[in-house]
Amino acid sequence: MSDRGDTTDGGADDLGATVAALTADDIAPARRRQLLTRMVSQARSRGISDLFKPRAAVRWMTDTVAEIAPHVPVRDLATLRRHFPGLDDAALAERLIRNASRATAGIGAAGGGVAAVEWTVAPTLLSAPVLLAAETVAVVAVELKLIGELHEIHGVALPGAGGQRAVALVHSWATQRGVNPMVPGVGVGAVLGTAARKEMRDMLLRRFGRNLTTLGPFLTGAAVASFLNRRATRQMADQLQVDLRRQGIARSAPPQALPGPPTGT
Repeated sequence: MSDRGDTTDGGADDLGATVAALTADDIAPARRRQLLTRMVSQARSRGISDLFKPRAAVRWMTDTVAEIAPHVPVRDLATLRRHFPGLDDAALAERLIRNASRATAGIGAAGGGVAAVEWTVAPTLLSAPVLLAAETVAVVAVELKLIGELHEIHGVALPGAGGQRAVALVHSWATQRGVNPMVPGVGVGAVLGTAARKEMRDMLLRRFGRNLTTLGPFLTGAAVASFLNRRATRQMADQLQVDLRRQGIARSAPPQALPGPPTGT
């Protein structure tokens, strides 16, 4: 795989591309650490500060999630069918949830690996909040992708494209509910500027606070972060699916073979 784009530039497109790469189904641990390290560098280049303060950290994460959400790659149902042939809707949803849970667990483990390197090279806590904030944003990106693809499986349409679609995903993540396409006025400013933005901040604060409890030198927090990320992703997906099943369409089963002529005639 080419390392083109391994820039430390912190622009939304560069950061979005890094986060999008982290959402892939199957990434080698070394590659995941590389991507997370790049993401931390991109975050630092944006001049972030005061991330020891929870409010400042959550504000940065909220803004960053809003920026990178349009870059999260969501596969449509036809693409999912090609990537996972032979699975019915229930099995396909379970496969996606399993893969996403493994990905977020891997991000937690990768964060421990990055922390170990940074602690060895420069024993300082100054970079720890940046790493934890970056890890949290990466986990959210994986879950946004999962949310979009579960909507595809359940036949619940996401509104619009680009920014509007991204806002719908963020709103669904913050509320852990499916998107209701019948609700009017789902614009970027309308959603992220009001109650849903507060819900997203609250959810990010809980996630960030959980990550802080796993902070420790070297790899002591990696296993815990991996477990907690996996569990949180699974719980989010299970809760979302309950709502999507209520909203979703019932896709017809494959047509059965026509009966043959009656025997004995």
